Amino acid sequence: MKNSYIARQPILDRDKKTIGYELLFRDGPQNRFPDIDPELATSRLLSDHCWSTHYNVLGPYLGFVNFPYQSLLNLVPTLFPCDNLVVEILEDCPPTEALLDAIKQLSQLGYKIALDDFIPNRAWQAFLPYVSIIKFDIRLFPIEKARLFMHKLRGSHIQFLAEKVETYEEFEQAKQAGFVYFQGYFFSKPELIQRKALEPSFITIIQLCKEIAKEEIDYQVLEQLVAKDLTLSYKLLTFVNASALVSTKIQSFKQALVYLGEERLRRFISLVAIASTHRDKPDSLYGLSIQRARYCEQLYQKINGTQTSGNAFLTGMFSLLDSLLDQPLDEIINDMPIEDTVKQALLNGDGLLGQLLKLAKAHEKAEWSQVAQLTKQLKLTESDVAYSYDEAISWAADLLNITP
Repeated sequence: MKNSYIARQPILDRDKKTIGYELLFRDGPQNRFPDIDPELATSRLLSDHCWSTHYNVLGPYLGFVNFPYQSLLNLVPTLFPCDNLVVEILEDCPPTEALLDAIKQLSQLGYKIALDDFIPNRAWQAFLPYVSIIKFDIRLFPIEKARLFMHKLRGSHIQFLAEKVETYEEFEQAKQAGFVYFQGYFFSKPELIQRKALEPSFITIIQLCKEIAKEEIDYQVLEQLVAKDLTLSYKLLTFVNASALVSTKIQSFKQALVYLGEERLRRFISLVAIASTHRDKPDSLYGLSIQRARYCEQLYQKINGTQTSGNAFLTGMFSLLDSLLDQPLDEIINDMPIEDTVKQALLNGDGLLGQLLKLAKAHEKAEWSQVAQLTKQLKLTESDVAYSYDEAISWAADLLNITP
């Protein structure tokens, strides 16, 4: 079992009493932010700590969590109870209409919204009615300039937080300027917390991704899958029972799954999937396996009509297992309970499934003569192949909350 790391830095009021913590993702004991995609960092932080050790990390205090642009559009914060979560809009998020719509929804649901490292800009004016906290980095936006901005908003519901407070003098100046919350090395450096990372079985994640891809979710199948995996069942029940909307404790997995509803359930599984399977691997690797799965599935259906295409999906999904797990493919496949047609396609390129996988790989490498040859052999049209490839890219990006 691997370790998972998080840093938390206290946020204090004018009397130096802790009111919350900013939670910061770390990928090792060095206590510094790693060079990874912000969406992935947020997914890991939420999956590893807010589902499994949420109240150990925060206790009764507020948790301030950075949410990048795409995760806000996908309403990822709604996977967590609103009573002690502060949704921080990262400073590099563009103030688009789509983002404004997402923030309105979050605000209406009771979530506290914070603008992180805020630099006043007319484009953010429309967001202010839905914002509870504005954070100024006083190294980037001096206290005196912040005071003038706060004066313009006096009487509003917005409260102001001074970040990067490093001396007693800065703390006093910030208080006099009108700040009510404070964060910085003057009070405390980020404290590193180490946990054992609970990781669901890779096979279970794949099966769950397959199930949530269907138009109609079969809760009985999902319940059986979740019940087999200790980590998933623990995260699911912890998450659902932590919700402020639950009046009585949920006891069964099916009850928990139905409570989430289809939309939140898809987000829950997608977030766990992206957090669990990217460890120590390029972000693109897992996404590519899901993209291949969808591509093979789409083409199989075009060839066979409505006939089931589960094996085609699994063929594409498992085609990168050797890279993801750092083991020879034949050793992995031999231990897996999958049909022989899938095994032969993966190991030898045999049968229809093998041809579909070859076509997927050729398309990815832009080997157009090979694409044309396989398209003809499979009696597909060029438009079928092109459309299926574009659709697979979009589907995988949407499923994993990433931008294609």
